[in-house]
Amino acid sequence: MSVAAELTSLSTVFLKPNRQEAVLRKHPWVFSGAIERLKGNPADGDLVQLCNQRGDFLALGHYYNGSIAVKILSYDAQLPNVAFWHQKLQNAYNARYLINTTNQTTTTCYRLVHGEGDGLPGLVIDWYNGVAVVQAHSIGMYRNLADIVLALRELYGSALQAIYNKSHETLPEVFAKNVENGYLWGNCTVPHSVQENGNTFLIDWETGQKTGFFIDQRDNRALLAMYASGKHVLNAFCYSGGFSVYALAAGAAAVDSVDASKKAVELVERNVSANFGDHETRHRAYAEDVTTFLRRSANTYDLMVLDPPAYAKSVAKRHQAVQGYKRLNAEGIRRLKPNGLLFTFSCSQVVDRELFYNTIVAAALEVGRQVRVLHQLTQAPDHPVNFFHPEGSYLKGLVLLVE
Repeated sequence: MSVAAELTSLSTVFLKPNRQEAVLRKHPWVFSGAIERLKGNPADGDLVQLCNQRGDFLALGHYYNGSIAVKILSYDAQLPNVAFWHQKLQNAYNARYLINTTNQTTTTCYRLVHGEGDGLPGLVIDWYNGVAVVQAHSIGMYRNLADIVLALRELYGSALQAIYNKSHETLPEVFAKNVENGYLWGNCTVPHSVQENGNTFLIDWETGQKTGFFIDQRDNRALLAMYASGKHVLNAFCYSGGFSVYALAAGAAAVDSVDASKKAVELVERNVSANFGDHETRHRAYAEDVTTFLRRSANTYDLMVLDPPAYAKSVAKRHQAVQGYKRLNAEGIRRLKPNGLLFTFSCSQVVDRELFYNTIVAAALEVGRQVRVLHQLTQAPDHPVNFFHPEGSYLKGLVLLVE
């Protein structure tokens, strides 16, 4: 079948006049409001061709009957095949090799594919020392998992032990009812040991949050280690204790880890034990609401990490999220010693960098302390941002010197 015939077998999405500019600027999303009409009757997850009003080809993408109607997969007029997927994953791997992520013995976990940042919207793949954990965030990407498995096996060869599908939590709710997480190829016992900058972490992708570990904070954890020696550290919203382990390894005098989840507290204690044995007296873990802990705490800290989960996942929740960040950071600033350091973060995509900055300014003004910015932080480089998709810069962080 010719390329033209292959394309005509697809449903077509026609854009309204003057709504092709975003596509021409390589933004990977097409919103429903930009669509003039459909040719055919595409189902959720179908590959469709995208055309301007005149019918000129623009791109291929996965269709979904929602606000983001098309996620662009390719700007070439050729249907994706196994070679397409292999090349996409090879390109992603090459980028990680370039930033010295794939070839370190002291770091054996990294993000291989970061959605739009790697030209594969709706797909996340994390590498954990021989195991690829795959998350499809779109129905279209989920339907391509068989080709993605073949591409991963070709890419990693004998280094690949298993491929695990962790898509149930990230797919649209109705579709996800018929999706079960599980191994797509191979098998592996969890928890599974990985190294990150020489620190050991035990990863459980089967029951853990996201794919099992927050790899995006790797460089920020390393930065914290530069400041932690001799300090009394609070790691709030600790999850599996990444910042706690780095602080202890760097010679912190004491580290308190706090999370509302008892399971998270078990994870951090397990990771502390994996690195420092079962009797590390410098570390204490608390299963408690962070704000409650801060308000009742008699301790003040030299160094504090505030890394909450996303407070808002929609624009409608943004104001509520901003107030939450302000209250949290005000309480944190109150508990810092003079010349203490605050590592504060937001992973809420709808709270942009400027709004987050201004919110922390408001918190400092409320408390009435002088504050200086030492670092402005973002996600690790194996979570790249598509230059034409600034929404991909989701992680925002500040390191503040609080006088």
